[in-house]
Amino acid sequence: MRTLGVDLAAAAKKTAVAVIEWADGAARLAHLSLNVGDEEILRLFGASDMTGIDCPLGWPDAFLPFIAGHLNFDAHPVLDHDGIEGRRLLAYRDTDRFVTGQTGLIPLSVSADRLAHPAMRCAVIQAKIAREYGPQARDGSGRLTEVYPAASLKLRGLPTRGYKGRGATETERLAVALDALSTAAPWLDLAGHDDRLAASDDLFDALIASLTARAAALGRTLRPDDGHSGAALTEGWIHLPSGGLEELSG
Repeated sequence: MRTLGVDLAAAAKKTAVAVIEWADGAARLAHLSLNVGDEEILRLFGASDMTGIDCPLGWPDAFLPFIAGHLNFDAHPVLDHDGIEGRRLLAYRDTDRFVTGQTGLIPLSVSADRLAHPAMRCAVIQAKIAREYGPQARDGSGRLTEVYPAASLKLRGLPTRGYKGRGATETERLAVALDALSTAAPWLDLAGHDDRLAASDDLFDALIASLTARAAALGRTLRPDDGHSGAALTEGWIHLPSGGLEELSG
């Protein structure tokens, strides 16, 4: 099996990818790249069994009717979201609320935060994938799954806080997080990329995304139940690992 992890930014700069090859109870980091464009993502998607992307695959179901109502001077879908509670339904998806309930972490809002630009790019990438390889379900039941590295790390008991950035403190914390991962997954061969991973939180997140893609491919993530399945198909679904790292190497 080959899994691809993508830490998606609004442009090629700071977009990172990591490909892991899995065989015989072990795993090897076969490809690691930073500042990646759409075409390389498409090429790697085509050569991988499962892709985990750290970016929302959709928007809240309430958001588009709200925008359409505003555009068309139709007051009803707009007034339906009067007040802070109504606006929360525009800002956060069902899966975002699920992640918060499971982990205590609050994902960034795809419609009201700095994720908006990466999400627009992600929608274009999904369209390119659909054109070349066929549409991929947003709930992760195909070959594309949405992931959240910080939540994956937390559920596996690994360091999650303070490693993003270029300061000395962030760099030190990233090195600690990478060391903790290596200790927890001795079967994972980083193929000499340790220094690069310890110097870039984008590359590190791409690696975590690839590991979670493996969990999704094995059916070892929290899937949407009947209460969440409808929204997951339209809004997307963040796949959280349901077991430990040791389950991935088998």
